[in-house]
Amino acid sequence: MSQKFDIDTDPPSEELLEFARKELRETPEIREAAILELRALLKEATDLHYKDDDEFLLIFLRPCHFYPESALKMMRRIAEFKKSNHNLLHNLMPEDEKRAFTEHNVVNVMANRDQKGRRVLLVNCGQLWDPKAVSSEQLFRLFYIIHLLAQLEPETQINGAVVIMDFDGLGMKQVKALSPSFSKLLLTFIQEALPLRLKEVHIIKQPFIFKMVWALFTPFIKEKLNKRMFFHGGNMKQFHQYVSPDVLPKNYGGNLPEIDYAGKDWYPCTAKYVDHIKRYNECGFVDKAEK
Repeated sequence: MSQKFDIDTDPPSEELLEFARKELRETPEIREAAILELRALLKEATDLHYKDDDEFLLIFLRPCHFYPESALKMMRRIAEFKKSNHNLLHNLMPEDEKRAFTEHNVVNVMANRDQKGRRVLLVNCGQLWDPKAVSSEQLFRLFYIIHLLAQLEPETQINGAVVIMDFDGLGMKQVKALSPSFSKLLLTFIQEALPLRLKEVHIIKQPFIFKMVWALFTPFIKEKLNKRMFFHGGNMKQFHQYVSPDVLPKNYGGNLPEIDYAGKDWYPCTAKYVDHIKRYNECGFVDKAEK
């Protein structure tokens, strides 16, 4: 497997830590104090079950700018989301969606980061997506598994992530699959239960029919996310104001070669981190039967 289809778990560089200091209030002193406080808060929250080693707690502290009480609230929201979607997420492992990952080019991750060091997730919601082969629930499960890997990257924890939703060739079969229930599921996850800094969502190549999809999404979008969503249609120059053409493939008017990889190239990477996925699966509300 090529090295580029792997996550980067290296400790943050000095330059990245300086950015974290300015952006997230992260200093060695604040980090240590926040970890200790969150660990104590978790001990008091007897209805919650989370691992409490330093690296695991940082997953929740960084997006919350090292405010332990905010991190605990996020962990509680994640527990609520997992409880509400138990049938969809309980003990979910990459092998459960191996076919969707490896045989269908629906969800991909750019091999390189953008000009701000952010991870870029590509979602093909148009003609490349056959909802009969990969249901909307499976699409969400792929997105969920990928976010579990992104959590492990200090650079992504600090710099955040960008999502590109490509609606090229969107037709009625995709519109029907993007139902109100799916819209609510995806947006509840992004806004309530995603322990990552989602900086921007770019909607590109959307045809006129997209208005039907957007009408379903709108009721669930809160102000914070709304400010981070951008609609470009086929206007790649406008898109490039946010993501530089120097880090984009030709598919999106960029200077890099066309994308010649897909989820199948990333799939082997998921097998390397099943221990983390299992640990995260165990997190949430304490099972009353175990108390």
